[in-house]
Amino acid sequence: MPERPQALFAMTAANLPHVFPSEVLERLREAVDIAPDLVAEDFTDPRVKETLARTEILVTGWGCPRIDATVLDAAPGLRAILHSAGSVKGFATPEIWRRGIEVSSAADANALPVAEYTLAVILLAGKDLFVARERLRASRAHPGWGIVPGIGNHGRRVGVIGASRIGRRVLELLRPFDLRPALTDPYVTEAQAARLGVPLLELDELLRGSEIVTIHAPETPETHHLIGRRELSLMPDGAVLVNTARGGLVDHDALVAELRTGRLSAVLDVTDPEPLPADSPLYDLPNAFVTPHLAGSQGNELGRLGTAVAEEAARLATGAGPAYPVELAALEHGA
Repeated sequence: MPERPQALFAMTAANLPHVFPSEVLERLREAVDIAPDLVAEDFTDPRVKETLARTEILVTGWGCPRIDATVLDAAPGLRAILHSAGSVKGFATPEIWRRGIEVSSAADANALPVAEYTLAVILLAGKDLFVARERLRASRAHPGWGIVPGIGNHGRRVGVIGASRIGRRVLELLRPFDLRPALTDPYVTEAQAARLGVPLLELDELLRGSEIVTIHAPETPETHHLIGRRELSLMPDGAVLVNTARGGLVDHDALVAELRTGRLSAVLDVTDPEPLPADSPLYDLPNAFVTPHLAGSQGNELGRLGTAVAEEAARLATGAGPAYPVELAALEHGA
């Protein structure tokens, strides 16, 4: 049996048993020689530096320290970084790619729970569940049996902003339902949208024609406050805005002003700032449903991220390249 490459964990140590439960850790250790009791939370730690000098593969996760030229100089044999989460932007530097080190991310695995959350929210928002619950809490009286106009998911128009991994997953999950999705993304062609099975619209047209709008764009200087006062004003009365991407994509002052009119509703899993200050009106507005950034992998979903890394490590051990490579350009797009 060939000698397993030396690997090192670099992440918040407390997260390790959640992302790599025993059965997943065992799979990883079949491919690489890695010690679960040594986790690099600081690359200057003497034990870490000693191991880093002979490390070929870094297994990173949330809380990984920044990997700059100094760290790379201390790891002359490093050939791959396998990230057990989504974006590598928080710790990766261009020097990694300049040195020809392969980078892989479990972003695809992390996209699934976000897409599932989004699907659930879309279906529940179509039944007006979030606002109806608040009305019932306020009145403490059942409105009685009868037809409730204006709700339902038959043919409801759903606008998806961004054909990211998550945006594409959302479109996949929407297919079995009797909804009418559309997409806006400046980097997607008509032909690509057709392969995704949706019409491609300009942002303004999508906002005007969608009863539910869900955001899956990256946060960049160009997309900061992508949805502001003007964009919110384009949405039809009764529309719902869903954000599971990044809080800075939405101008919260403009959103609060619009929500106060009662014209729109919002479901926000991400905010700006995060967490919101205790006096934020978003906590109290009956048409704002705020969750604490839990759409991504949580609980038993975390093991899926570790499994993705174990599978990548097994591929590298056989000489194959990563199945989920991250390119340098992704740093500019938050990937």
